[in-house]
This record gives sequence, C-alpha cells and structure tokens, in this order.
Amino acid sequence: MVKKAVLIGINYPGTEGELLGCINDVKRMHKSLVELYGFSEENIVELIDTDESQTQPTGKNIRQAFWDLVGSAQPGDVLFVHYSGHGTRLPPETGEDDDTGYDECIVPSDINYITDDDIKEIVSHVPKGCSFTFVSDSCHSGGLIDSAKEQIGESFKKKSNKRFKCLFGLFCYKGTTSEAESKEETPIKIDDDENDVNGRNRFLPLQTSIKMLKQATGRDDIKEGNIRTTLFDLFGEDASPKVRKFMKVILSNMQESTGEGLMLRSLAEQAIILLKDKLNDEEYLKPAMETRVKSKKEVYAGVINGGLGSNGILLSGCQTNQVSADVGSRDKAYGAFTNSLQIILAETKGKISYKELVLKSRKYLEKQGYPQRPGLYCSDSYVNAPFIC
Repeated sequence: MVKKAVLIGINYPGTEGELLGCINDVKRMHKSLVELYGFSEENIVELIDTDESQTQPTGKNIRQAFWDLVGSAQPGDVLFVHYSGHGTRLPPETGEDDDTGYDECIVPSDINYITDDDIKEIVSHVPKGCSFTFVSDSCHSGGLIDSAKEQIGESFKKKSNKRFKCLFGLFCYKGTTSEAESKEETPIKIDDDENDVNGRNRFLPLQTSIKMLKQATGRDDIKEGNIRTTLFDLFGEDASPKVRKFMKVILSNMQESTGEGLMLRSLAEQAIILLKDKLNDEEYLKPAMETRVKSKKEVYAGVINGGLGSNGILLSGCQTNQVSADVGSRDKAYGAFTNSLQIILAETKGKISYKELVLKSRKYLEKQGYPQRPGLYCSDSYVNAPFIC
C-alpha cells in the first residue's frame, strides 16, 4: 500500500481575487500527512502560486496532477487531495440536468475552470480497492464530486424560504444554508479568540473572474454570455473536458444544420466565428443540447446513475450555495475549514472517522460564528471509516 497526495494552494497574488491563507493551508496539511498519517515526502506533490520555482496550479497542471495520482494508483493505495482556493458556480448548459442546478468549479491560477463533472470523471478511474479523499476548502464546494452520495449536508435538499442576516453580510436560510446576495465581495471582521482579524470569502464572482481573465490576456471582449467560448478559445485542448465537449457538440450541430464544410485552421476559430451570436439563443441550442445530454450519459455510463461506487470521498468546506472563509492577515492567514480540521486532527492525533471529523468541524465553525456548514459526500462504506484510511 502506498499513500500519495496532491496539495493545491492558490492565493491569486496581485489580482482582484487575492486570498491570503491558501498556501498556509497546504503547508499545515502537508505537515499533518507526514506526522499523523505516515505519508512520505516523495509522495506528496504541491502546486502553489507564490513560488515560481514550483509547478504552478494552472488548470492544465492540476488536471495532470490528478491524472498522475489516479493513473499510478494500485488497489489498496490511499490517494488524498487538498484544495484551498477560490470556488465558483457556472449556470448549467442549456438542457443539462445537474444535481445542484449549477456547475460547481474550482478556480486554478489561470482561471481555467475545473468543473464538478471533470473531477467526477477523474475519480471514476480510481482502481477498485483504492480510496480517493478530496478535501476542498473553497466556496460552493458541496457537490464538487458530482453525483456523490450526500451523507452530511444540505446541498441537494430543498432550502427554507426563511432567511436572516448573518456573518459576511450574507443572507442565511434558517436551518440550511447561506447564499451571497451581493455581487461585490467586501472585507469583513471576524471575532477571533486572540484578536480581530480581517476576513474574506473564497467565492470568485463571475464578473471578477472575467476581470482577471482580461487582466491576464489583455482581451476586452470577454463577458458572461461567452464565458465557455472564451475558455475554449484561450485554452483549447487544455480547457475543461466539459467545456470542450460542449463546444464540439454545438459546433457539430451547427455544421449539420448549415450543411457547410468549414475549413478553418482550428476548432477554436470555428467555434468563435459560428457561436458569436448564438450562445445565448436557447431555441437555437436546444437540438444540440439534447445531443449533449445523451453524450454526457454515454461518457459517464455507470457513474451518473450509480454515483462513484466506493472510491470518491469529498469533504467540503461548505454547502453548494455557501461561501468558505479565508481568515487572518498574511503570515497567519488560513481557511476556516482547514483550520478546524487541523485543530481536530491535532486533538485526536488523527484517529477519527470521516463522519466524526465533519460533524466536529461543523460544531467548531458554528461556535466560532461562521455560517458555513461542511459536508461529507461518499458511499455508505466510508461514513464511519477512519479518515484517510
């Protein structure tokens, strides 16, 4: 048996979406894996964006790290991923059925989104008898492994209509979840046991993503209506597999409907030219999306209906419509969820089940005044199993 880990921390320095605690989260988790769970240094891969000498956490590099982790696994191996960074949600493609009504995404340093379906596809290749634990300290992280069974959480359940003002300037739904109502993310003050510290949430609004993409590329033509087209145009074959499939199906449908044989240099050029005025036209896209849904069911055959079998285990920092807190200033910053895990693991010396860990984290965060509610998503066989077993 071999224990292997990929640890991802993204602070987005110098951007509108800058965070402060994500690299610290990675360092603390690295220490815990070695000291509490016996991971070897050579089997821990770090992707952080504050050290240019290390592999950068771009969309391409994160996907490759995931595939390397899964591709080298043997039955009995223990695989572990920790992600600290921004999360976001994209409205689902026209005609698509999604467990939560959105595409939950993690946000790499180059804004080349990795969607819940992308992660599900990777986890579906984990060998039988090999566990894959994914801890995500990011906003909207409930449901990041799409179709995983919800053991602790409210991401897939009906929300209450009763709401009240709570921490972060958010509206909290009584007994369930919280949702940001404001488009602008503002600094907050959180009461810490020792002193008041600045806080942020790890939600990256789509408009901020667009601004960051404009800053990185120098392009001014990026907007909400063409975000998938833009991602495909910018990243090509390195874009999210889900984005690529979406674009190829749409393009194929348009070629069939027009009867034109297009001889352009790249699929990206064809997509940009053909989709410029069409992506927001639901009636135009409907035939293509019917094909897209069928294609999706074929691609994820055995995964969509049966979940993830016994392989994938997700510990989310919050529910799918909640935000996760990034707390503190510079050297002492941390993710609220990761911090709760570290405190609990230290107290229990790492000897705790998945269920106990998440429940204790919920209790700790509630006591500290955080509205976020961590979740557990996995098969029944892992609920009471030892954490990182």
